Amino acid sequence: MDPWIERFLQHLESERDLSPHTLRNYRKALQDFLTWHRSGHDRPPDWPALDRESFRNWLRHLSRSGLGRSAIRVRFSALRSFYRHFVRMGEWPEIPIRDITLPSAGRHLPRFLSPEQMLDLLKAPLAPLLHPGDRDKAPDPAPLLRDAAILETIYSCGLRIGELCGLRVEDIHLEEQVMRVMGKGRKERLLPVGAPALDSIRYYWKESGHPARPESPVFLANHRKLTPMYPRLVQLRLKTYLQQAGLDTGITPHKLRHSFATHMLNAGADLRSVQELLGHAHLATTQIYTHLSTDKILSD
Repeated sequence: MDPWIERFLQHLESERDLSPHTLRNYRKALQDFLTWHRSGHDRPPDWPALDRESFRNWLRHLSRSGLGRSAIRVRFSALRSFYRHFVRMGEWPEIPIRDITLPSAGRHLPRFLSPEQMLDLLKAPLAPLLHPGDRDKAPDPAPLLRDAAILETIYSCGLRIGELCGLRVEDIHLEEQVMRVMGKGRKERLLPVGAPALDSIRYYWKESGHPARPESPVFLANHRKLTPMYPRLVQLRLKTYLQQAGLDTGITPHKLRHSFATHMLNAGADLRSVQELLGHAHLATTQIYTHLSTDKILSD
C-alpha cells in the first residue's frame, strides 16, 4: 500500500471516526487509482506532482470501463478528500482535480415498499412459528424472533444498517419508548420507537434468554457464541423474507429506511422532523422523499 494512502486512512480512522464501510470505500477508490497508474507508468504516482490531465485520463478510463456516474463521483470525492487533507497539512501545493467536470449525478428516486407490502414483509419471519407444519422439523425460534424484531426496528425508526448492528441493550429505553442511536460521524440522536418494535424486542429477549448485560448487542448473530449481528447477515435474512412474501428481492435494508421516510411524509410528518429522525446532516438529502410523496398524492 502507498504510504500516503496509509497515512490518510489512519487519519480518517483515528480523527474522523468514520465507519468501517466508509473507510473501505475510501481505500478502494484510492487503491483503484494507484493500480491504474502503476499499470500505465510502471511506478506508483508522485501525488504532489500529478496534474489535471492525469485525472482527466483517469476519468476517461472509468467512463470507458462502464462504471456508473454515481460510482465515478464517489471515486473522485475520495481523491478530493485525499488531496485536501495533505494541502491543509501544508505538504502538497494544490488540489489538481478541483476544476475537473464530472458526469452529473442525475436524480434517482429511492425505491420503497408500499405500507401493504411492508406489512407482508413484517409478518414473514414469524410465519414458520405460527404455521409450523411438520412438528418434527420445527425451526429454532430465536433467529426468527430476532429477525422479526430487526425488521420492526428498522421500519419503526428508519435506521441505517450500521446503526442497527451497533445497538446495545443500554441504548433501548423500554419505558420511555426511545432508543439512542450512534449515526454517521459519531453523531448521537434519540429516536421514538413504536410499540410493535418494542414488543418484538421484548419477546425476542424473553424467548431467547437475551440480553445478559447492558453492553450486550441488542441483536445477536449467534446466540450460543454471543456474536453480534452484522450487516451482511441482515441483508441475507431480508432477501429470504422478501422472497417468502413474494416481494422484490432487490430491496435492501436501506430501502426499508426509504419506506419509513416515505410513509412518514405520506402520513403528514413535516420534512424537518423526518430529517432529524433519519439523521441527515442537510435538509436537501431528505427533500428527495417529497417527490415520492407528491407522486403518491397525484396518483391518488
